[in-house]
Amino acid sequence: MAFTVGGLTMWPSVRRLRNRLTDATWQLEHDPVTGMLNRAGLLAAHATLAEAASSQPIVVVLIDLDDFKPVNDTHGHDRGDDVLAAIGGRIADIAALHGGAAARLSGDEFAALLPVRTADLARIADTFVTLIAQPVNLTTDGTTVTVTVTASVGIALAESADPFEEVALRRADIAMYHAKHHGRNRHAVYEPGMAMPAAGRRRGPRLRDRRLSNEATA
Repeated sequence: MAFTVGGLTMWPSVRRLRNRLTDATWQLEHDPVTGMLNRAGLLAAHATLAEAASSQPIVVVLIDLDDFKPVNDTHGHDRGDDVLAAIGGRIADIAALHGGAAARLSGDEFAALLPVRTADLARIADTFVTLIAQPVNLTTDGTTVTVTVTASVGIALAESADPFEEVALRRADIAMYHAKHHGRNRHAVYEPGMAMPAAGRRRGPRLRDRRLSNEATA
């Protein structure tokens, strides 16, 4: 009986430990601002999706918000985070509607992975562009302020066995920069042979360049 009572008294500690481990695991794969997956979480989602649809290509979407810095400069970083969370929720809802997953990769850059359910990639990309551009209402010092943010969206197909960052995300990255190069607040669909626009028209380094730079300094 003494052993049983001792075992029962240990259960709360075991539950707390399990909860802490669960929280730690969640934090490793999720973005704290939006609650979306982070890059590590997206890589895990890609592995799961690729395993579930090993013979099917995967739709990859890369989303870069246009000129987001003025939002932070005008309304502060806290309200800027509110905008990111609101837009992130829209992106996650669209991804879930298509049976996929979405992530915030960094700053104002998001991505989504979708199983192939339609050949009309342009329609999917346009849905992201349209819903992201819907106004976001913020409350600042008791006053409601409306903020509108647009996005450049790149969308691409990749085989499930293709390396995610080196091939799948790179294709969407190239398409996204074409959308930004041609005026922003629009999408571009990756086509075979499509190359990155001239460096002078890019906003910051390419995703793969950041990855290689990080590896070089690790």
